[in-house]
Amino acid sequence: MTDNTAYISNDGRYTVFRFGDQRLKFIAPYSLERYDSVKAWDNGYLVVMAKYVHDTQPVEEYIDLVPIIDNLRMDAPGFLGPIKRVEVAHD
Repeated sequence: MTDNTAYISNDGRYTVFRFGDQRLKFIAPYSLERYDSVKAWDNGYLVVMAKYVHDTQPVEEYIDLVPIIDNLRMDAPGFLGPIKRVEVAHD
């Protein structure tokens, strides 16, 4: 793990976003099987390829982390600023 890389994965019905020792966990769509790849990262906005149980192929999805971080009363610019890239964690 590099200092400026964050990781996205899923844990059952939840999406997990990890950076350093911080971990955000929030509800994902009910039929999410897994995240396959990250297509783009733009300071809190993710474009990912996600595989769902009802689709044979992964589909492009969009995740905006800023409202989630704001709802947690965290410093969004402080948390997101150091992140330079996001990868799918396969753990």
